[in-house]
Amino acid sequence: MPYAQIGPIAVHLPERVETNAFLQAEHPNWDLQVIGEKTGIMQRHISAPGETAADLAVKASEKLFAEHGIDRESIDFIMLCTQTPDYPLPTTACLLQQRLGLSSTCGAIDYNLGCSGFVYGLAMADGLIQSGVARRILLITAETYSKYIDSDDRSLRTIFGDAAAATLVQASDEKSLWGFQFGSDGSGADTLLVADGGARPPEDAHKPRHRKRWKSRLYMDGPSLINFTVGAVPKLIEEIVQRNDLSTDDIDLFLLHQATFKMLEQLRISMGVDEDRLPIRLRDVGNTVSATIPILIDELRGDGTLTKGATNMLVGFGVGWSWAGCLWKDTFERVDR
Repeated sequence: MPYAQIGPIAVHLPERVETNAFLQAEHPNWDLQVIGEKTGIMQRHISAPGETAADLAVKASEKLFAEHGIDRESIDFIMLCTQTPDYPLPTTACLLQQRLGLSSTCGAIDYNLGCSGFVYGLAMADGLIQSGVARRILLITAETYSKYIDSDDRSLRTIFGDAAAATLVQASDEKSLWGFQFGSDGSGADTLLVADGGARPPEDAHKPRHRKRWKSRLYMDGPSLINFTVGAVPKLIEEIVQRNDLSTDDIDLFLLHQATFKMLEQLRISMGVDEDRLPIRLRDVGNTVSATIPILIDELRGDGTLTKGATNMLVGFGVGWSWAGCLWKDTFERVDR
């Protein structure tokens, strides 16, 4: 039986960069030193006007094909995780199939899951591969949250960056992904939401949990999200290790959704994990929502932090509320071209 393997990853970041110094000059009353210390973010990439998540996805995918010699005809399924699709319909993944020149026999699906989306995508890809439906899946995570954020919004503009990551999930004889666990709690929908743009009439739409202070279409209740995360994530991690006859000491690296430094640091402390086992790498890209984990994996592969055969854990959490985790051993061998 074939198993899913996380193959090569390619990341695309928009050209425009907004540094904390840039934001400080634009908004002298913002205390960017304090904000930077709390978020751990010094800059973020911002998509150009008219540049969409699909545009970023195409660039990341083309980079993946070029750098790793991937025959696009070999892709038999494309999965796009985004909360900023080009249209309510048609499915953006179908548009990507045409733009990337993939086979018309290629399956295509969008799913809207945000910060837990990469782990969910891996689980679905693993199911497609183990069932024999697909052997090479293009899993794309692409977000342009900046489209939802007002320029005067101090709480959101300093956190979120735009990005896309294209990951080849391919069939392998070696099992490297296992122990998937999921969670969802719709009672937290009012803590991170864009309530307009769908079919729900405004008068019936979810309302922000607390007072909305800025004009952004996106609303976020940071303290409630932290409380949810600190409650749900350590419990999820404990369930995964117990169900797989492990302990947290058996996990080499905890690769978590890169939300903010403050949130990740609170998680690390509550879990009792050393700093080197829970890498935080969002300084130069910010919170890129569904793209944070593949961006993190790509960076850790690049600097040699990931060890072949080591047992790691991937955990995504956030909007929805939704959360997901799994165990992972990196078995991919890069061939330099």
